[in-house]
Amino acid sequence: MTAPGRPLRTAEVIAVGSELLGTTRLDTNSLFLADRLASLGIVLRAKAVVGDSREDLSALFSQALGRSDLVITTGGLGPTDDDLTRDVVAAALSLPLEEDAAIVARIAERFARRGLHMPEVNRRQAMVPAGAVVLNNPNGTAPGLFIDHGDRVVVLLPGPPRELQPMMDGLVVGALAERASAERLFRTTLAVTGRSESHVEEAIQPIYSAWRDAKPSIDTTILAVPGQIELHLTLRSSDETHARQTLANARDALMTALGDDVFSSDGRAMEEVVGDLLRARDLTVAVAESCTGGLLTSRLTDVPGSSAYVLAGVAAYSNTAKTELVGVPASLLEAHGAVSEPVAEALARGIMARTGADVGVGVTGIAGPGGATPGKPVGTVAIAVARGAESAITRTFRFPGGRAQVKYSATQAALDMLRRLLSQ
Repeated sequence: MTAPGRPLRTAEVIAVGSELLGTTRLDTNSLFLADRLASLGIVLRAKAVVGDSREDLSALFSQALGRSDLVITTGGLGPTDDDLTRDVVAAALSLPLEEDAAIVARIAERFARRGLHMPEVNRRQAMVPAGAVVLNNPNGTAPGLFIDHGDRVVVLLPGPPRELQPMMDGLVVGALAERASAERLFRTTLAVTGRSESHVEEAIQPIYSAWRDAKPSIDTTILAVPGQIELHLTLRSSDETHARQTLANARDALMTALGDDVFSSDGRAMEEVVGDLLRARDLTVAVAESCTGGLLTSRLTDVPGSSAYVLAGVAAYSNTAKTELVGVPASLLEAHGAVSEPVAEALARGIMARTGADVGVGVTGIAGPGGATPGKPVGTVAIAVARGAESAITRTFRFPGGRAQVKYSATQAALDMLRRLLSQ
């Protein structure tokens, strides 16, 4: 593996396999590769999934090679007729294929260790493009290939993650690091709740627009995901100290503009932030939830060590359960309906009283698709957070989407209300 040509700055990943175009298999390898490439300062500019078609793979590969410094393929290195990657790549690079006797011997030995004879079809995996460096695969029969092609690099990796990941880490990263630019990518992320994507954009666009012409420039991506808005800041630099300080200044400017709607600047999820607040204040919490069916309690207890502050969670789905398990007065349910702020507060105070928790959370709503009324459409959720005898926050939300989205959004809103109460 030599290090000629220009530095590697951009990459593309092509995942090969018709099964990845169906509904049962996902391409997860590209996520792993994107992380490893980012650590080298190599930007993953595109990724694609292609079926076992010689023509389609050839077209995609040629396009990627024409616009990026590095092309990585995953999959299609097996022994069967539909494993086309090495053949297509060799043809596209005008490299003859030759059988490598050492690979044949390793594959035969692997079969022999299991008491089996190597099928002749496995010889396909020993066909190597002229000049390629073979990457040994201790976890499978398909070796990888590293090809220097002028000022470009092509890497062929097997599809199974247990084979691809150690190969990338153990063999490829070192060679790619030698070819990578001295610049690296530095990132920071803010997580925001309580504002829509457009409201976040309105607040921060005047700030981040000034970064585009700065040296070094900061790329800003606004991403709407369930329950929150994420702001991803990326900077390319060869000076780590300056880059991290520049990103820290940018992060602080956005946090000032968005205030306490920013709930995380260090990668923590909402439930982790809430858990840390409860732990820091030596407080306990209990939850009574209806429409979310235990999802809120599940998120709270997904955090390791949450037994220090989560006392109980009750999925009080029916009105009878709300009364018998949590103590919500039947008269309150009759007067206001189950989906109402008074009932949400009664759930919060009832579970707090019955468990002795310092803080209680109550959630009640209509997740759909049925159960709506003219005044309370699907997505209506009432949430209350209570602390002590007096302090309480109650709100009614109208969440969009289907049942699963409404349930998740309700838990995010409940956690955010708890976060804000604890931060007072």
